[in-house]
Amino acid sequence: MGFLDEIKKRRTFGIISHPDAGKTTLTEKLLLYGGAIQEAGAVKSNKIKKGATSDFMEIERQRGISVATSVLAFIYKGKKINILDTPGHKDFAEDTFRTLTAVDSVIVVIDVAKGVEEQTEKLVAVCRMRNIPMLVFINKLDREGKDAFDLMDEVEQKLGLQVVPMTLPIGMGHGFKGIYNRWNHTAQLFEGEQKQKKAAVAAFTELDDPKLLQKIGAHAHKQLRDELELIDGVYPPFDQEAYQKGTLQPVFFGSALNNFGVQDLLDCFIDIAPPPQPKTADTRVVLPSETTFTGFVFKIHANMDPNHRDRLAFVKVVSGTFKRNTNYLHVRNNKKLKFSSPNAFFAEKKEVVETSYPGDIVGLHDTGNFKIGDTLTEGDALQFKGIPSFSPEHFRYINNADPMKAKQLSKGIDQLMDEGVAQLFTLQLNNRKVIGTVGALQFEVIQYRLEHEYGAQCAYENLNVYKACWVVAEDPKNEEFADFKRVKQKFLANDKQGQLVFLADSAFSLQMTQDKYPSLRFHFTSERTH
Repeated sequence: MGFLDEIKKRRTFGIISHPDAGKTTLTEKLLLYGGAIQEAGAVKSNKIKKGATSDFMEIERQRGISVATSVLAFIYKGKKINILDTPGHKDFAEDTFRTLTAVDSVIVVIDVAKGVEEQTEKLVAVCRMRNIPMLVFINKLDREGKDAFDLMDEVEQKLGLQVVPMTLPIGMGHGFKGIYNRWNHTAQLFEGEQKQKKAAVAAFTELDDPKLLQKIGAHAHKQLRDELELIDGVYPPFDQEAYQKGTLQPVFFGSALNNFGVQDLLDCFIDIAPPPQPKTADTRVVLPSETTFTGFVFKIHANMDPNHRDRLAFVKVVSGTFKRNTNYLHVRNNKKLKFSSPNAFFAEKKEVVETSYPGDIVGLHDTGNFKIGDTLTEGDALQFKGIPSFSPEHFRYINNADPMKAKQLSKGIDQLMDEGVAQLFTLQLNNRKVIGTVGALQFEVIQYRLEHEYGAQCAYENLNVYKACWVVAEDPKNEEFADFKRVKQKFLANDKQGQLVFLADSAFSLQMTQDKYPSLRFHFTSERTH
């Protein structure tokens, strides 16, 4: 198969949702239908009975939430599918935002009973800003929920989307009988709960089939006919180009837990979703079809295998082919690196790959060379844009609770910060270490991982900080900057890269400081380009 054919067969997408909408369960079921696993682990009521395949960190198994983005791949009907499963919990939104820089399309999962929730709104806003093609999966149809048309109205109004239903439920909750697929004009009937294996379905290709009428009853049959007529009158026809431009969103209904409607979603997805897309760098737009390799690091994960202190840098291949044992330029460090065992993923399984193509995610073993946002290239020394680092909202001093393990604690903090889980600030006044996170739950995750992966104990102490801002002086030698450093000495720290950070204790104090020192620039978000 030629290089361009390899690009065309790839589909790289992320799954986003509010917590508990069933995102991890859907990921599992896509793997089940893709033949990557034989039996799925049901994720139910936040207790993971059979650890869900994509939740491979111990703390996720305990809490039943996804706190790290997993990378999963499988082949389905001749297409290579790469799924990036993202955390739904708002405390880990930063990880999700970064992952969205590495996907070519997105599936948005919505709970039929709860409808559009807060975290979904935030994530969809990011996708709209970047014109990422979105497909909506309304989940948990086997439970009592909102009317299908009310839900679609809510999606349009709250998320600002233009939807077109591709499947339609026949009944809901206790009266749930199946779904009608408008994409291939078939009705499939729900044959009861089937959580572990693929659902057995009775499919009907004719709406007027007497057996269909007999199975679902005259009332449900008439309602289905009326609703299909209504759809044709109210919603626009599906337009693949509009979907791929991010201006039209197809909607699917189903029950991921019961494996119902998942295959309809997958079959349509591989037909309509975009292949790998171009990406903007600092000097130009890079096309997937270019033959020279380029890629960027969107995630770093320490201790993928706790027995070997390995860090994996997740690289999205943007153009060309990534080959094992080949020298590539690490742009930020300006040095050549080669990788003897690049990994491809299937959940907890990793395998060494010889060649990867645009759209693929490669895991590179890393001894500390990489930071999030780094670019690798075999051509011009370009730098990909748009990988954000956010100003933390929660701050605590981190103290060593076991003086015998100071070395382990230092190493653990160092590696976890490189993952982008949180940010480390060192106060200039007394060298005390401060951890800043976007969400409070991350403190627990850090504490847990330090203990279980590094054998180190830490304790936290509250610190009253309103905002962390990166400070840049137009002229570092001017009087104003010297005065700022003297007056605000106890509020100044350095981040992990040695950049100056002002830890403002209130909104008022920050405003006063900005007014007093107009020649200084205060940044709340830094794009990781250096």
